[in-house]
Amino acid sequence: MRDPFPIPPIPALSAWIQPYADALSLPTLPYHIHEVLGAALFYTLVHTVVSPFLSNAFFAKYYPKNNRAKKANWDAHVVSLAQSVLINGLALWTMYYDEERANSDWEQRVWGYTGASGMVQALAAGYFVWDLGITLLNLDIFGLGLLAHAVSALAVYTFGFRPYLNYYSSIFILYELSTPFLNIHWFFDKLNMTGSKPQLYNGIALLVVFFCCRLVWGTYQSAVVYVDMWKAVQRGPDAGYIAMAFGKDSGGVDNNMMHFAREAGPVPLWLAGTYVASNLTLNTLNWYWYFKMISAVKKRFEPAKKEKVAVPAAGGVVGGNVTTGVMVGGEGKQGLRQRAHSIEDVVPDSEELREGTIQ
Repeated sequence: MRDPFPIPPIPALSAWIQPYADALSLPTLPYHIHEVLGAALFYTLVHTVVSPFLSNAFFAKYYPKNNRAKKANWDAHVVSLAQSVLINGLALWTMYYDEERANSDWEQRVWGYTGASGMVQALAAGYFVWDLGITLLNLDIFGLGLLAHAVSALAVYTFGFRPYLNYYSSIFILYELSTPFLNIHWFFDKLNMTGSKPQLYNGIALLVVFFCCRLVWGTYQSAVVYVDMWKAVQRGPDAGYIAMAFGKDSGGVDNNMMHFAREAGPVPLWLAGTYVASNLTLNTLNWYWYFKMISAVKKRFEPAKKEKVAVPAAGGVVGGNVTTGVMVGGEGKQGLRQRAHSIEDVVPDSEELREGTIQ
């Protein structure tokens, strides 16, 4: 499938990036550099202009414009929400409509290229360019966990311009299916809607989708791509396959998935190893983040430690042992009123996940 992006490659940009693409063996990058830079610029504008404008207009009471750390976190969540909705929609659309991609064998999954998958890969790479930049500028706020995530993700999506595993660009972007629910949950907290029914329903969806798309889908697809890479390390594309792909009716780059595989040999060990290391980093973070959720759930349901508090009673002040809730005093009698469970018992807040944040 041809690249469906409405703006065609810009000759000046393609010419500018060509020497770097040649040096780094990224032959499809000139076809998509305008999408990479355009996406990075778009998300920068959302972060610096759109989010502050809309947040001040509609949520002025809650928008932390005078606190650098909280403002950066809020604006980053707006960008993340916009990006996850956009890229998930494009990835699902590509997986459904790109018939060439859908009919790929293992060789095409490793060395093949379609314009639609290249677009998804480019827009994702542009987001991770923005992500890496904003994380480095605010490392004290976002931490090393998000830095590792940005570096690993950008490396994986950059390799796709060789092209290498271009087929998997849409598959692994579906990690982001849980991100809209995560950001919505975060905004519910900031808008004083903690414990509301909308947050409850969103929180349940968050846990289910995170588990399904990141742990089940992501782990399974990682195993599939490892098998493909193992085959590709052993040998290059079949010579007969390449000869057929480059026959007189091959159709060029727009109609020949193996257009860039003419000189391809076995995948270098360093490339396979780098990809595996990046993929393992992302998957390890996903499992770590999910177990942080489980730990937070367990902590919320453990009995609280008893504390001595002073509570006014009918005849003066009395003390009592209180767990959750407050002590009620009256005529010398004491009772406990325990708070009702809320979504906060199910989904951890940002502070609990700061060491391994999933924001």
